[in-house]
Amino acid sequence: MFQHPVRIQTRLRAVALASATMGLVGHALADEFLDAASKRVQASTAPADKWDGPTSGPKAAAGKTIVFVAGDLKNGGILGVSQGVEDAGKTIGWSVRTIDGQGTVSGRTAALNQALALKPGGIVVGGFDTTEQKVAFEAAAKSGIPLVGWHSGEKPGPNATAGLFANVTTVTDDVADIAASWAVVDSGGKAGVVIFTDSQYAIALYKARAMEAVIKKCGGCTVLSFEDSPIAESSTRMPQLTTSLLQRFGDKWTHSLAINDLYFDFMGPTLQAAGKKGDGQPKAVSAGDGSEAAYQRIRTKRYQAGTVPEPLNMQGWQIVDELNRAFAKVAWSGYSPKVHLVTPDNVGKDGGPKNLFDPDNGYRNQYKAIWGK
Repeated sequence: MFQHPVRIQTRLRAVALASATMGLVGHALADEFLDAASKRVQASTAPADKWDGPTSGPKAAAGKTIVFVAGDLKNGGILGVSQGVEDAGKTIGWSVRTIDGQGTVSGRTAALNQALALKPGGIVVGGFDTTEQKVAFEAAAKSGIPLVGWHSGEKPGPNATAGLFANVTTVTDDVADIAASWAVVDSGGKAGVVIFTDSQYAIALYKARAMEAVIKKCGGCTVLSFEDSPIAESSTRMPQLTTSLLQRFGDKWTHSLAINDLYFDFMGPTLQAAGKKGDGQPKAVSAGDGSEAAYQRIRTKRYQAGTVPEPLNMQGWQIVDELNRAFAKVAWSGYSPKVHLVTPDNVGKDGGPKNLFDPDNGYRNQYKAIWGK
């Protein structure tokens, strides 16, 4: 059918105008997303110097013995929390014993069974998921021993199904959001990202998927690869995996996101051998936990640009406080620390020269006051 040339031109102009309008809307949405991400990142780097936790609770229970069952003491986050529990335990007047699960399922099973055999007042589940040890948790529930977890699930607070009085952690979605948002902002909305996780831990997979979701919301960003690699085997797996990723993606790989700093402990030498600069791409940001090695890399700008650390020592004190509430048969404190981002610009601001995130918010004195110590 014949169509008049004027009508055809009019339609073409309409299509072009619609395309241009959609393009402008797309740019506006991208700018809005980038601006919102930038504001969240900026807020997360502010000093953590104000106490926002509990100010009341039961006085210290006397003469308690507790056991900290560590998923793997080679993990800097778990080690830091265990030291916080020991620190707080001395203050409240309890006996604290730590048993290392040594990074394996069988090791954690043996450690939990050993803890149960000691018949302590309470048990801390340090850095592994409750679903993995269902039988041992059921035995603890039958014995009446209260359990408090650290990173033992996706959310803070009680988990009746798992038998946890409380799970102590920051909000996983917030941690993931800040780590991924930093990569978005740093790249100007054009990040090419590789994400590292360990699917044997539910919280690790949840956190990694949450980071992936943020990157996918960024129109100009790309998730190049989602790598599921056992964190306990990082020392042997990461050098070769890093080489493989460099070969696959080259300069498209601009940012690395991981659920733990441990992955980045073993990437540096491979990147250096490939001619990558310590403060260049791919830039690495971890969504927890702020290990000593990670801090050192960030300070010296050597193959890590940021971490979203947990306030490990403070969380150790919170764990002791939550157990004290369990002993008194009152509700958990309801406290979840705010998310904090550490970069080369603020690495010495919270924790001073020490390579850890230790908020200057008076938490020790706050808990002492609650406990009557």
